[in-house]
Amino acid sequence: MTTRRTFLKQTALTGSATALAANTSFADESGFPKGKAKHCIMIWLGGGACQVDTWDPKAVGDPKTRKRGSAYPAIDTAIAGTQVCEHLSNCAKVLDRFNIVRTCHHKGFPDHAAATNFVHTGRATSGTIVYPSIGSLITHACGPINNKVPAYVLIGYPNVSRGPGFLGPQAGYVYLTDTKSGPSSFTRDANVDSARQARREKLLAELKSGYVEKNEQRDAVRDYDQAIAEALRLSGPDFKRVFELDQEPDDLRNSYGSEFGQRCLLARRLCQAGTRFVEVSQNLNFINGSGWDTHRQGQLKQHLLIQDLDKALATLVLDLEKHRMLDETLIVVATEFGRPSGWDGGGGRNHHMASFSMVLAGGGLRNGMTIGETDERGEKILDLPVSIPDFHATIACAMGVDPSEELYAGERPVPITDHGKPIRKLFG
Repeated sequence: MTTRRTFLKQTALTGSATALAANTSFADESGFPKGKAKHCIMIWLGGGACQVDTWDPKAVGDPKTRKRGSAYPAIDTAIAGTQVCEHLSNCAKVLDRFNIVRTCHHKGFPDHAAATNFVHTGRATSGTIVYPSIGSLITHACGPINNKVPAYVLIGYPNVSRGPGFLGPQAGYVYLTDTKSGPSSFTRDANVDSARQARREKLLAELKSGYVEKNEQRDAVRDYDQAIAEALRLSGPDFKRVFELDQEPDDLRNSYGSEFGQRCLLARRLCQAGTRFVEVSQNLNFINGSGWDTHRQGQLKQHLLIQDLDKALATLVLDLEKHRMLDETLIVVATEFGRPSGWDGGGGRNHHMASFSMVLAGGGLRNGMTIGETDERGEKILDLPVSIPDFHATIACAMGVDPSEELYAGERPVPITDHGKPIRKLFG
């Protein structure tokens, strides 16, 4: 016989067990899916890539008559029923390794800087907390793979949106813009050989030995010391060897294409060497004059930018697959917002945040899916909306990270994502 007291006790125990499961059983049915990807390559399309001109094509429009629609015809792909822009022909052939997420969205970030920050951090800027980027979050949560290479590399210009925020410099990135020589700050002066460098390090150690223990600023000194040690470690031959792209076959380097393609090749080599997270920007040298910010005349040569992306991205997928790395490497193609199907006065397009496309590939996901549906203009979400925190949660889960795990900004708990929920159908 169950008494009232027994019932209440059993109910309390059950409730406690359920709460505990929600917090600790990451791989349970009640928790989040746990992927097995080891690396992430995030390709950043700075400026706002137009969804109806790339991954979510609609009926062709006409800027001269102001007829709304896509700028280019659509073509079939390796995913039955899914089409993409004709300039993504190489990706179309291997789209069964991809997942197109057509219903990404955010609100209140119509300008580039705020939207870029939001897509990278999953949160609006705050006057009290600097939030970490998805690259820093993954690097912090997963840890390094190989201490001879940096865990997080940015191939592009440095920006606070890509930074570690409250996680501190240990979750920060090493950045570079030259794929041939690597970060210039890690290059030892030609006049300093190994013996001379060793003598310098010995002298510095002697000077610091007493200072660190006696000085009240010892924590700052130790932080500086760690930064110097990191730079010295990465100035060695193991990291520099990653940049020897000429060791790759000529036909492979040609398949990757332009300088942007060579960055993607370098990203593969970095992951192969043990880098955890690489962001590759396509906005260092715009071949269409404006990058993905296609107001007015930038639209006229947008197809060159799309073709550049198509060649490099398709080659990256096949190259990773050839090296048996695709299942353990999550590729993310991201941008700060999309574009409307209408045209501005100069024949280009304005900004659009209510629906836009981003892409996931490889990473051990159930690939070959098209997530979500938009209306005939590609401007309204009809099914399966995916917020930026949701997108981040999907990345986190693919990398084996619990997106609800709490980090701490001082004494304030901050979950890895802002209540993001992963796209569950992408996980087996």
